[in-house]
Amino acid sequence: MRQTKIKPNYVVIICVFLLVTTGLVFIYSASNYSAQKDFGNPYYFVTKQFVGALIGVVAMVCCSFVSVSQLKKFALPLYLLSLVLLGLVFVPGVGIENYGAKRWIGFGGFSLQPSEIAKFALVLVCSLYMSQNPRQMTGLKGIATVSFLGVAVCLLVILEPNMSITMCIALVTFAMLFVGGAKIKHLAFCLLPLVVAVPLLIIAEPYRLARLMAYLDPWASPKGEGYQLIQSFYALGSGGFFGVGLFNSRQKFDFLPFAESDFIFAVIGEEIGFVGCVLVLSIFVVLVYQGFKIAKNANSRFECYLASGISCVIAIQTLLNVAVVTGTIPPTGLPLPFISSGGSSLMVFMASTGILLGIDKNSKKHQKTVCAIQ
Repeated sequence: MRQTKIKPNYVVIICVFLLVTTGLVFIYSASNYSAQKDFGNPYYFVTKQFVGALIGVVAMVCCSFVSVSQLKKFALPLYLLSLVLLGLVFVPGVGIENYGAKRWIGFGGFSLQPSEIAKFALVLVCSLYMSQNPRQMTGLKGIATVSFLGVAVCLLVILEPNMSITMCIALVTFAMLFVGGAKIKHLAFCLLPLVVAVPLLIIAEPYRLARLMAYLDPWASPKGEGYQLIQSFYALGSGGFFGVGLFNSRQKFDFLPFAESDFIFAVIGEEIGFVGCVLVLSIFVVLVYQGFKIAKNANSRFECYLASGISCVIAIQTLLNVAVVTGTIPPTGLPLPFISSGGSSLMVFMASTGILLGIDKNSKKHQKTVCAIQ
């Protein structure tokens, strides 16, 4: 009897392909001038991203074949490893400091941002705990355990310092609690420490307070903290409805800082306009929707929580990045998933997508088995 081949989720694959391709195109467009000026090679950033994309494809394919038992087996070790890697950024000679922050570790000619791995590791270990202790998630013990796992990562990340990733991880932890079945009143109680902590963290560092003031009135400091946000507004505003045309950005000529990374969405808006921005965000919506659909059809609690968590990370980070670029929230350094320049982020997101494909494949196998039995 011939076995029917299970088809992969082509919608997810196409979405990732479109986002990564969009990233390569706009990284080149946003960085060719600065790359030529700083490195003598207009393809410097896009070449690095292309290599990251190739490794990401391999990671995505490999992760799609990882079994559920293997994911469970490596959940805690990967989480502990991510904490160790986060600690290594503070070790002299290992941690790499850029713009006053220690967020990378270097080995050989390569660098790695541990916080990108930590986000996925947190989702993985929370999924394992919640699936093994479903009844505890309706009480304080389960909430306290998951919160502790998230806080441990947040504390190490905020020391780098990296407020944006800390905020993202905190929101992901909160989302995992919600997915895990925590009661609304308990979730509301969990928000209280955040309400107290965020203002204190902002006041504790002068640059954070300066960024907040620049967000409230960027034109009060047009050549200081408000500069980047103003240039982002110029990019989005000049793009209009259909944009100034692909590769025709003016803000990339050393006007908009980090045009190829954290503020790449502004360049997208400038070159292909409001319509292009909507199309790009629509791809994210389809991808996240597919992720939650995969979670809904998953065979087990663990796979459901894991697929939901991965989808939440993509959704939360996308929303935060776009909110920063459009001036909806204060400026923070957070890459746009699959699109912004950054090999660590791209590879981890593609590997996470591979996990989604594997969960989807497992659910389809189960459905076919049930049908065969019937």
